[in-house]
Amino acid sequence: MSGMDFNKLFAAVLVAVIVAMLAGFVARETVNAEKPEKNAYSITVVDTSGAGGAAVATGPEPILALLATADIAKGEAAGKACAACHSFGKGEAARVGPNLYNIVNAKHAHMEGFAYSDAMKALHDKNWTYQELNGFLWAPAKHIPGTKMTFAGIKKPEQRADMIAWLRTLADSPAPLPDDAAISAEKPADAPHTDAENKDGEAKAKEEAKKK
Repeated sequence: MSGMDFNKLFAAVLVAVIVAMLAGFVARETVNAEKPEKNAYSITVVDTSGAGGAAVATGPEPILALLATADIAKGEAAGKACAACHSFGKGEAARVGPNLYNIVNAKHAHMEGFAYSDAMKALHDKNWTYQELNGFLWAPAKHIPGTKMTFAGIKKPEQRADMIAWLRTLADSPAPLPDDAAISAEKPADAPHTDAENKDGEAKAKEEAKKK
């Protein structure tokens, strides 16, 4: 290789190195110049446990106004999943859970001979009103602490209304639909039964048993 060729090769390599260095410097400066002082998006964690936080739902949404137009067919279809534990026909035997024919407005622990939980038996003097069914279907274990029912619950009010509207039809004489006054009086969230209430009901049941 002649001296002239060597000089050309050296000059080409030197130019390439300088161009690469300049490109890197420009790239770094450009990135630094465009980097914001703080993140463009910030995540706010809302504290729902104290004052000022978002409200936490403590019970089910009202469903009385939905019953008149509820989809009974959808309720029946959803009820098929419950058939693994409950029977629905008149006079049918209990399964894992009690028979639910004529359940609307029936007493809690209504089925003779079924092994209800103490929590359920303590409420034997209370009826399965639409509101009670709404609360129980929303979250059984939360509405009646101590129940044997392990079902997680139905969270959508429309689906609960469909289910309750179908249960209403399972009777010789279906319960009347709620009137405007009952719909207006329905609370946004019915309070669950407390352990104290269950114990009080259980005590009353024992007293009544002694009288018989």
